[in-house]
Amino acid sequence: MGHAQRVAVIGLGEVGRVMVEDLRGTGDVDCAAWDVAFADEMSTASRNARDLGLPPASSAPAAVAGADLVICAVTAARSVEAARAASVGIAPGAWFVDVNSSSPGHKQQSAESIDRAGGRYVEAGLMSPIEPHRIASSFLLGGPHAAEFAADADRWGFSRVRVVSDRVGRAAATKLCRSVVVKGLEALFTESLLAARQYGVERDVLASLSNILPDADWEQIAAYFVARSVQHGVRRAEEMEEAATTVRDVGVEPWMAGATVHRQRWAAAHGNLLPGEPDLVALIDAFQLAPADREIA
Repeated sequence: MGHAQRVAVIGLGEVGRVMVEDLRGTGDVDCAAWDVAFADEMSTASRNARDLGLPPASSAPAAVAGADLVICAVTAARSVEAARAASVGIAPGAWFVDVNSSSPGHKQQSAESIDRAGGRYVEAGLMSPIEPHRIASSFLLGGPHAAEFAADADRWGFSRVRVVSDRVGRAAATKLCRSVVVKGLEALFTESLLAARQYGVERDVLASLSNILPDADWEQIAAYFVARSVQHGVRRAEEMEEAATTVRDVGVEPWMAGATVHRQRWAAAHGNLLPGEPDLVALIDAFQLAPADREIA
């Protein structure tokens, strides 16, 4: 890369941490980070900063000041707020890569803030879990600066990017319409198997799926889907609220997306029950030992 490159990461959760670790591995990179959760010393973001030996910046503008590349990896609900905060300090010509799971409309609002301040906004839809491929995961890029960033992306470690549009919103629409399916499957498996376990028919239900779907280890697949919902339900619920907005914005009533929000939020409220590396039955039984279902607002 030549001289040291300065990178700022806004949002130091699971994705943000991976970004810092992998960007440091590309060469001479100086990283800074900001997260609203830094105010809590026991938060995941604060723990990640300590583990990475990364002094927390005092604010978003301070973190992005002088950065060549800014990666925004906050929760979906805070994406527009984060972009506005970063726009105060972003350097002219700096890349702002928005990997948040926010709606096309919210991506467009973020782009307006960054581009107005002189930065170069790129929407990036992460199309898989961040592990195992990490920064080399599949990203869909969009916006007027997307092609230029794609030509430069490999040196940062983004080796699997694809430009889908020169307009902001298409990548987000692809990501979130896909999320209706993927996060919806998590919610469907959770709800179906909670009931099936009570009747003692959970394995019969899973075995029957091979009658209409390709043969697979459905118990393993179900355990993965349910565990992901428990581990990341808060973030998934926010993402599905953005998915519901995305669906509603084109005149489709988001009944399925809305229901998924509730089930994901319910699963997140039981996250403390996750029994290590659970098999499916242990995971469902842990749910059954929890207090009775209650409405999660």
